[in-house]
Amino acid sequence: MTSTFIKPMHPEGRKFVAIFAAITLVLFLLAEFLGWIGVGATVWCYYFFRDPERVTPKGDNLVISPADGIISLIEPAVPPAELGMADTPLTRVSVFMNVFNCHVNRAPVAGEITNIAYRAGKFFNASLDKASKDNERNSLRIKMDDGRDVAVVQIAGLVARRIVCFTKPGAHTQAGQRFGLIRFGSRVDVYLPEGVNPKVSIGQTMVAGETILAELS
Repeated sequence: MTSTFIKPMHPEGRKFVAIFAAITLVLFLLAEFLGWIGVGATVWCYYFFRDPERVTPKGDNLVISPADGIISLIEPAVPPAELGMADTPLTRVSVFMNVFNCHVNRAPVAGEITNIAYRAGKFFNASLDKASKDNERNSLRIKMDDGRDVAVVQIAGLVARRIVCFTKPGAHTQAGQRFGLIRFGSRVDVYLPEGVNPKVSIGQTMVAGETILAELS
């Protein structure tokens, strides 16, 4: 991770920062204290879309956290049906992102993205278990070189209303490589291959592209 306080901003955030800045100018015309509130909101918007560089641990047997945030759930669950995977329950690790976390998502493993499936849904609080089933989501299936699959699912939350995915089926990704983001508070689920246990605990803080979720021994 870079050590500077000011982080680069992802291009997805430029129009939002511009909108916040324009509103701030109007607020200053109305009242100075309202303008300073707008300044604070604009700074927060820039901070939300920050996109810092990350140093991903090396190792073909590692599963890396796809998101910044807190581990909110670790439980057996069947991957989203639209990915075409077996209906055998796998260990699902959920990372909940609040509105202060960096929201750029990164691939948990290296491999080929064989399937991407978007499904519209509701906007429950992303920390709830039912969010995995009922909320709007975008699911990716990544086939590793050893033939095993890892599923990673972007889930919209109570405030989030936009899931962005930068990659396509057939693309090859590296662990820690950016593949998307979710706007304003959300969650990312990782479904580990059968027999793989997580090396993290509920409540633990994750750093996307850096924290090791599991080892594929």
